[in-house]
Amino acid sequence: MRDFIRPLKIGAVECPSNLILAPMAGITDAPFRILCREGGAGLVCAEMVSANALKVESQKSLKMLRVNAGERPLSMQIFGGDAQTIALAAKLAQQSGADIIDINAGCPVKKVNKAGAGCVLMKEPAKLGQIIAAAVTSVSVPVTLKTRISLTRGEVLGPLLCRIAQDSGAAAVTIHARAAADVHSGPPDLKALEDCCKAVSIPIIGNGGIVDAKSARAAFETGCAGIMIGRAAVGNPFIFSQLAGCAPAGARDKIILFRRLVEENVKLYGQRTGINRSKKTVGYWVRGFENAAALRESLVRAQSLAEVISILSEVCNPKSL
Repeated sequence: MRDFIRPLKIGAVECPSNLILAPMAGITDAPFRILCREGGAGLVCAEMVSANALKVESQKSLKMLRVNAGERPLSMQIFGGDAQTIALAAKLAQQSGADIIDINAGCPVKKVNKAGAGCVLMKEPAKLGQIIAAAVTSVSVPVTLKTRISLTRGEVLGPLLCRIAQDSGAAAVTIHARAAADVHSGPPDLKALEDCCKAVSIPIIGNGGIVDAKSARAAFETGCAGIMIGRAAVGNPFIFSQLAGCAPAGARDKIILFRRLVEENVKLYGQRTGINRSKKTVGYWVRGFENAAALRESLVRAQSLAEVISILSEVCNPKSL
């Protein structure tokens, strides 16, 4: 095991390792989270849930709070623009079994920002502190913050936001080491990430551009207690064990795991929705395969679980599936 891998404690929650699955809308649902826990993630984060939707008792959003035993410890991410609504959402998430409540203050998506949530909260640090404090006082589990180093490149906001989070009772802060305006492009600002680590005593979790052991080590060298992996885990839930020093997964392993993901999606959402959700990430799963484009097209056209299994069986020995 590589020397930067160790257990991570967030509040009272003991995570078996400091490698964390990032929350990703439409991707990090229960079936995928379970695969990542089995693949070595010490903590998995659910796709973000709207606090406003929970307030009006949206059944779709309430279902997103469900937690399965095989995915714990789990962090449930919520987003919203006012303290009272966030406090209510935090309570509901804890009641549903979340081990940690995470508040999103870094998402640059316009729909989220129009609701006064996501990265727009970075413009109002005092308000952000009130929102964090409201969540902390409403639950008995740890509350964390996920934000970014700045709104635009060249700004210095990260250390301030980390101090506000700590002063408001947050147990840890995840810092995406890019500006909100950069979304996912450009190299992470490791110097800014290091400044965040030095600003507070609570754990800082580094995020952004971590795709292999080299980039993971660079993030840890800034002083981070943990790292968060997002897009590099899509199509490769094994990445956590790979970062720990295990051998990369083979093509056959990926096919077997993708079939399992599709099957679990169908069980959870029904055939039509389950198949469609699986199609969102199929390009990641078949990347690097011979005739990957044709294979992806065949899977995207599939309308049933039986069709998916048939296509995958042509790629891999049917007996192994």
